[in-house]
Amino acid sequence: MPALICGSLAFDTITTFPGRFAQQILPEQIHILNVSFLVPTLKREFGGCAGNIAYTLQQLGGAPVVMATVGADGDGYLERLTGWGVETTLVRRIEESYTAQAIIITDQDNNQITAFHPGAMQFAQRTAVPARQDLALAIVAPDGRDAMIEHAAQLAAASIPFVFDPGQGLPMFDGAELRRFIEQASWVAVNDYEARMLCDRTGLSLEQLSRSHLRGVIVTLGADGCEVWEQGQAQRVPGVQAAAVVDPTGCGDAFRGALLYGLERGWSLARCAALGNRVGALKIACAGPQNHRIDRASLEL
Repeated sequence: MPALICGSLAFDTITTFPGRFAQQILPEQIHILNVSFLVPTLKREFGGCAGNIAYTLQQLGGAPVVMATVGADGDGYLERLTGWGVETTLVRRIEESYTAQAIIITDQDNNQITAFHPGAMQFAQRTAVPARQDLALAIVAPDGRDAMIEHAAQLAAASIPFVFDPGQGLPMFDGAELRRFIEQASWVAVNDYEARMLCDRTGLSLEQLSRSHLRGVIVTLGADGCEVWEQGQAQRVPGVQAAAVVDPTGCGDAFRGALLYGLERGWSLARCAALGNRVGALKIACAGPQNHRIDRASLEL
């Protein structure tokens, strides 16, 4: 059955700094920060959480339904999505805006600095979760603030289980708002940094979150794999060594595409996470968030 993916569609301008940010940023001078990074390489890629998640889910054999916004410059992205066979009836075009844009600098340690212009994403709340009987699963990924709040509430009202994936949008919400998201969601997926921020703002530990109504909490740990929390217990799912470490952009989204694929099929959370780790290793070996190829036979799906 189709999975509804609520999130952003964006263009990513990806650059690489052949040094370390830590060597360029002086902690004692942070109050007057003025730095410039020479980035010899530059690529423009299709990105945004919804597009990235849909890319992996579609390759795995899932049926993503993207609910997002593009701007007046978004025709190429719509053509790309339809070229995969992804349903785009819920992608709204905002003529008075640009498609969201991310400018990303990655250093040699795979640390990243990102500037993000939300553009059309700021109007994503104009599209409501549709009344459809075929949507059995959803994810609320980073999007416009109002859209994330409204779509989570609409999914809960429609009794559609969903993954709350706050990602880079987490700082937009206070503790009460985050607790409300958690109350409405069926699963929470965060990376280790976001997990610490989520716990700090809500006043709830990962153990407490996993002992609630949630079916599970997933904390990704990069190359170290991830932790799966269920009923107060954490299980470490080991990482998968990548053939090469080229570009981390979109690795978390690739993981979430695999997570949705497994959840659609009723897999255990640990099995979903194991697939996510394998797909994440494939993604990091490729430049850009939507260029990795998935051989379903090799994954034994």
